[in-house]
Amino acid sequence: MPGNILGRLFKITTWGESHGKGIGVVIDGCPPRIPIDENIIQSMLNRRKPGSSTVSTKRVEPDKAVIMSGVFNGMTTGTPLMIMVENKDADPGAYDPYADIYRPGHGDITYMAKYKIRDWRGGGRASARETVARVAAGAVAKALLDRERTNVFAYTIELGGIKAVKRDLNQIEKNMFFCPDSKVAEKMHERIQYVKKMGDSVGGIVEIVAKGVPKGLGEPVFDKIDADLAKALMSIGAVKGVVLLQCSAVKIMIL
Repeated sequence: MPGNILGRLFKITTWGESHGKGIGVVIDGCPPRIPIDENIIQSMLNRRKPGSSTVSTKRVEPDKAVIMSGVFNGMTTGTPLMIMVENKDADPGAYDPYADIYRPGHGDITYMAKYKIRDWRGGGRASARETVARVAAGAVAKALLDRERTNVFAYTIELGGIKAVKRDLNQIEKNMFFCPDSKVAEKMHERIQYVKKMGDSVGGIVEIVAKGVPKGLGEPVFDKIDADLAKALMSIGAVKGVVLLQCSAVKIMIL
């Protein structure tokens, strides 16, 4: 199964399954002397940790990051950096009733057609659990961007048809939806609770703004910076569309 690698200079390889022993990432190409430790990575993992919200998965995972290589005395060494997270709440037996049921959201039919075998324990590699590895890699990438004074902000501007009016970045960390509009965040919560009772789900839009981006990133034909960003974002399971807007900062909307 190829296709587990993203990037060229800063290259990440994610590994692991939803209900396997663990999940993680190998980062190749990270420069030396970038300040990083497990606490920095943990702070990012805590933001996506399952079981911390009533509107997301009920799975409870500590998602404790362990740096296996590539760091010495709080600094990257320039060698491959490996980060591992154990699956503590893995319960393969809970999926026994679904062993012969092909669920569209887990790529079951495609996996069987392509590999003649599938991991029915929560979808295996097709599970959103794989994003743990991306977040860990993103924490390292953020540390590198901090050195270059490039800042990236992401927040929810629409959820279930409820749209944010304000863009107060100070409110992002103060609600479970990372919404920049506190009053709208309350309405989003009400909407989610209603839809949840109906046994349904909703979609939304996330806006990402990158400030301080160096000029000249990307190449002019197949490796345009917006093409690379779109590919990375579209590889996230729930993402169905990406719109890139040109402005003084790089602005991205994820549908």
